[in-house]
Amino acid sequence: MRVSLRYRLLWPLALLVLGEAGATAWTAYAAARHAEHQLAAQQSAIARTLAEPRSTFPLTPRVLEQMKGLSGAEFILRLPNGTVETTFPLAPDTLPALETWPDQEEPDQLGPPLLIQDSLFRCRRIALKPPHPQAGAELFVLFPESLRRTAIADAVRPLLWLGGLSGLCALALMWGLSARLLRRLRQLHARTQWIAAGDLRPQPLPAADDELRDLAAALNEMARQLAQLHEQLQHAERLRLLGQFSGGLAHQLRNTAAGARLAIQLFLQENPHLGDPEPLQVALRQLTRLEVSVRQFLTLGRPPTLDLHAVDARDLLDQAVQLHLPQARHANVTLQWQRPDTPCLLTADPEQLLHAVANLLTNALEAAGDGGSVTVACQGDEEGVRIEVCDSGPGPPPHLAERLFDPFVTGKPDGIGLGLAVARRLIHAHGGSLHWQRRQNRTCFTIRLPLTPPPSPPA
Repeated sequence: MRVSLRYRLLWPLALLVLGEAGATAWTAYAAARHAEHQLAAQQSAIARTLAEPRSTFPLTPRVLEQMKGLSGAEFILRLPNGTVETTFPLAPDTLPALETWPDQEEPDQLGPPLLIQDSLFRCRRIALKPPHPQAGAELFVLFPESLRRTAIADAVRPLLWLGGLSGLCALALMWGLSARLLRRLRQLHARTQWIAAGDLRPQPLPAADDELRDLAAALNEMARQLAQLHEQLQHAERLRLLGQFSGGLAHQLRNTAAGARLAIQLFLQENPHLGDPEPLQVALRQLTRLEVSVRQFLTLGRPPTLDLHAVDARDLLDQAVQLHLPQARHANVTLQWQRPDTPCLLTADPEQLLHAVANLLTNALEAAGDGGSVTVACQGDEEGVRIEVCDSGPGPPPHLAERLFDPFVTGKPDGIGLGLAVARRLIHAHGGSLHWQRRQNRTCFTIRLPLTPPPSPPA
């Protein structure tokens, strides 16, 4: 049977409240008994004082009235001659027969109850003995029952109020605390349902620094790890699908590019006196680049094999700029190549390095847009070569900034997100680094290459 956590929390407190109620009831009973014993002691003290044999003053009506004012009790004095003196506002002959009134022998208890004119009294009967001036007379001390009840109520009422209020306050406080606890637990339960439904965004942590805050932080951390795992699974799935169709597609692209390249080469051989063969030479280089791109696409998950040669980075950048001039003119983008005068020598795979720079240039031209500009710079020193490609575009979207070099991450509607990933992979294979930053409202990609690649390129 399902039992709410609220009631599980309230049960121990309810048992404590019941125990407190029992203790309060016992204390109230003891207080009532104590109050009754005090009244009995007061009645006994009055009786002893008035019946003292050595007393020298008679019990006159005036004395009895004074004792009534002091004690709140009623007095009846029956003299030996049968005369009756009383503090009751009644005629003596209207009182019940005094011979039938009970006597009380126990000094620590109130006298037995006696009903007089619809009022209940506790009666104590005292015989006056010599040498009392009124020896032989009988004195009746009658305490109103209302005094006993008032004394008991005054003793018990504070205990009952204190115990009852403390118990109710404890229950109310625990009810409120349990409601707050359950509300926070329901929020955590809702959070787990959101995670199960695929909402892996981090949620604000509770203000109270306690175990539930730790649990909420753990849920956020779990959601973060699940988001990373989900992204990795999507990446692995894309690579799996890529591997399924890339073989056939690569063969088709290779055959098509090879056929077009052979056709252009045959045309150039058959027409050696052609006016300006440079456009066809650019087309040949673009077809060669297409074959390299297909090869890089197929080997995306493996470290590239480098064919190292001593090269001047300026010559590679000359080719890259020349390849992209038609694209720049078509997109109405100004492409500036700030060629240094001093050589930028290093050992590298010229084909792979050209492919990496070409990918950066393609992205820069697309990011600059109509009327924009792209600049290419190079600098060499004793440590290596630095190549920089900057564009005047707005830069990558903020949500992609940290994952810009991850495969299949792109902000272009028609992009697949492999250009920068392949470029970084090739730069890392040469032992270099590729970073980007926003500088003076321009997006700058910086390549740093050592003079000689490491013996074992990183995976």
